[in-house]
Amino acid sequence: MTEEQAIREEDGLEPERVEAILEAVEAGDGAGVTRLLEPLHAADIADLLEQISPSERSALLALSSGEIDGDVLSEIDESIREEVIEALPDNVVADAVRELESDDVVDILEDLDAPQVGRILSALDRADRVAVEQALSYPEHSAGRLMQREVVVAPAHWTVGEAIDFLRGADHLPDQFYHVILTDPRMKPVGYVTLGRILSSAREARLTTIVEDSFRTVEAADPEADVAYIFNQYHLISCPVVDADGRLVGVITIDDAMNVLDEEHEEDMLLLAGVGEESSISDGALETVKQRLPWLVVNLFTASISAFVISQFESTIAALVSLAAVMPIVSSTGGIGGTQSLAVAVRALATRDLTASNAKRVVLRELGAGVMNGLGLALILGFGGALVYGDVRLGIVLGLAMITNQIVAAMGGVLVPLSLERWGLDPALASGTFVTTLTDVMGYLAFLGLATWLML
Repeated sequence: MTEEQAIREEDGLEPERVEAILEAVEAGDGAGVTRLLEPLHAADIADLLEQISPSERSALLALSSGEIDGDVLSEIDESIREEVIEALPDNVVADAVRELESDDVVDILEDLDAPQVGRILSALDRADRVAVEQALSYPEHSAGRLMQREVVVAPAHWTVGEAIDFLRGADHLPDQFYHVILTDPRMKPVGYVTLGRILSSAREARLTTIVEDSFRTVEAADPEADVAYIFNQYHLISCPVVDADGRLVGVITIDDAMNVLDEEHEEDMLLLAGVGEESSISDGALETVKQRLPWLVVNLFTASISAFVISQFESTIAALVSLAAVMPIVSSTGGIGGTQSLAVAVRALATRDLTASNAKRVVLRELGAGVMNGLGLALILGFGGALVYGDVRLGIVLGLAMITNQIVAAMGGVLVPLSLERWGLDPALASGTFVTTLTDVMGYLAFLGLATWLML
């Protein structure tokens, strides 16, 4: 067996396969590229396109455009999706989008410029185009944008046998569906039945007798974050979407809801790090600078506050040079404690485990944790400082400053995101910058203030 054959028979996107693909691209070997891409899942091909450089990506697409189908376009990160679509021939794009359900087409179009949107819409059949345009008319990040219009519906008065006969005789069904939605004569959903219950029930049984207890609906204008929460909270597989009058307009499936949750978590992580909510590994250097520099400038100003606090104790530091050596320990440990508290609070707010009803209890818990962490660290650092520098007073100052800063860190880590949430802002937005500034300033102020009071 040749090395190329061995690579082709492996699953996944191994470094050896990537290297072999790039070598084939460099050699202009279109047949070789196709052979190497053929065994890959659409998600792996999307990962490959994201990982390689723009020039390599352009050359690869020129040689293997036939391997880029609708599933690949759906999987590609939005940061390079427009670039990929521009590089593909019109007929490839047309064939690709025709394969997709309406929700996947909408997901692709949301991040494209108007010319590209028009190009894709013109490739769709009239019925599909109307469905996609209607979905795009809903607010961004709403259930209407998330839903697919392809729905399997049955009248509520049908029997299991009638439903099975309908499914077997249908000209077109969605590629994936989990429920048959029951509606009344006004097309208002009244329940749904899983395919498993249909197949395991007697033909004469009424569909209304085997409906699921988990049934609930969402309105098309509801925020997609609320929809994802409902799926996660109530363990839904799919959920009907209704208009303002309660009539069925589509359905959201679990894969789309979980994608929203993943995006929310990724966005929170990026915002906490201050690198922009749309950062991607495929971004160029200039784009990366545009996303990060504003936060670095903000941090520059907040760090200046800490520098100002330190400057007010120049005489103390000059008299006790040892303070300069141990001062960063207090601030950095406080920063870590604040980050720990902040991460838990932001996550709890995102999952709605932290609400107005239990905020007081959580704040008191963080206060207690801050006190106990501070006491434990104070014993270690205070004893160590006194032993190393031979000055009991320095040990006492270190211990007291550590207790103070751990309390500030714990409280700041939960109160900052709670305050942002109350003001209608994303709890992750700049929380890390605020909490770090708070712990640095209070750490330096407590340490140098206590040193001035007790040691001079």
